[in-house]
Amino acid sequence: MKNNLSELLPNKCAIVSELDDRLQSGMRRRLQDIGLINGTIVQCVQKSPANDPIAYLIRGAVFALRRDDAVFVRIQEVTD
Repeated sequence: MKNNLSELLPNKCAIVSELDDRLQSGMRRRLQDIGLINGTIVQCVQKSPANDPIAYLIRGAVFALRRDDAVFVRIQEVTD
């Protein structure tokens, strides 16, 4: 089942499947630069009390993304 990155629960992992076509080119490039490309494993590290921003472990580094940007990252959740 495909979800978006903003729905990933803390301490869960997923694999990036694609970036939504509606994503603006500047933000698309930023997300690609931090490693959010097809096949990348991402872990949700922590959500703020209001779920915005959300911290993710991406290729060994932790990044905080706004929920409004994370919804454009399509994922396939890794099952245990």
